[in-house]
Amino acid sequence: MTADTFSLPGAPRRIVVFRALQLGDLLCSVPALRALRRAYPQARIVLAGLPGAAGFVQRFSHYLDGLLPFPGIAAFPEQAARTQALPGFYRQARAQRFDLALQMHGSGAQSNAVVRAMGARTWAGFVPERAQAVAGLRLPWPDELPEPARYLALLRELGLPAEDATLEFPLSGSDMLQGQQLLNETGLRPERTVLVHPGARLASRRWPAERFGAVARALARQGWQIGVTGTPQEAALTACVARLAGRGAVDLCGRTDLGTLGTLVQRCRLLVCNDTGISHIAAATGTPSVVVASGSDVARWAPLNRERHRVCFADMPCRPCAYDVCPIGHPCALNVGVDQVLSCAAGQLKEAA
Repeated sequence: MTADTFSLPGAPRRIVVFRALQLGDLLCSVPALRALRRAYPQARIVLAGLPGAAGFVQRFSHYLDGLLPFPGIAAFPEQAARTQALPGFYRQARAQRFDLALQMHGSGAQSNAVVRAMGARTWAGFVPERAQAVAGLRLPWPDELPEPARYLALLRELGLPAEDATLEFPLSGSDMLQGQQLLNETGLRPERTVLVHPGARLASRRWPAERFGAVARALARQGWQIGVTGTPQEAALTACVARLAGRGAVDLCGRTDLGTLGTLVQRCRLLVCNDTGISHIAAATGTPSVVVASGSDVARWAPLNRERHRVCFADMPCRPCAYDVCPIGHPCALNVGVDQVLSCAAGQLKEAA
């Protein structure tokens, strides 16, 4: 009996989950990881993911027991491919003698070959064509489902209970202490603070900085304090938005690690951001948000609770977009106006009062 036809082990002791994606993608997989841990509480569950996912694995150590860093392949844009490191990655995977490898990295068109090469006793996951489906193991890619629901559907295909799509973002005492210290240092009062996050990994997913600045300036004139967040690589962008927001806006770029950022999102009144990882943190912490979705697949990536998280987007025929820089003038972003975002923000702030 080959690995391709082997049935799912009744109680696998060693499981590897392949999902070599960024933070937002990982957060959307937490409901499935939670269901997997509940189904197999004694199993060793390892994430095969980006090297930068170490902090995620540590934060979710109640679901994950370790990280197997994936060096990348040319077909995956999330990191520069280190093809010379692939043989070593496969050797490490095979040495761990996984009972089950779960492919949770897209439709499987590119990722299934990676998962098969990891040498698990059997593998399960998504397949791009219905003809490739195997009942109880391989599920045709459910393109119509929101991202968290896809992976729950996969686990149900494996016969596991998996219904709860609630996101999580656990915060430690240290996270909360550092977050409070930053609020004290900057003078931001969380109950009066709107966080503005103008960055995103792809330029095509960023609403213009001038429009974020105009929203921030209007909210500041209404008496709200403004905190602008971003990664150290986004320093020029956050400085621009903070400057446009006017005196009193606080540029928090480079001053927040992931836990501190999560604490600020949890405690502050509202988040205004692009459709990127921080929007999933807001969904996990229950903080109201206004999300400008430029280029992304809204049905797949937008927060499930559309009342607490308002999504502003222009329905364009070229969505979803895989370009870093839009080649046709960025209409998906430019067709979302400042007044539209401000109207959504006003509604969210009123409801949160």
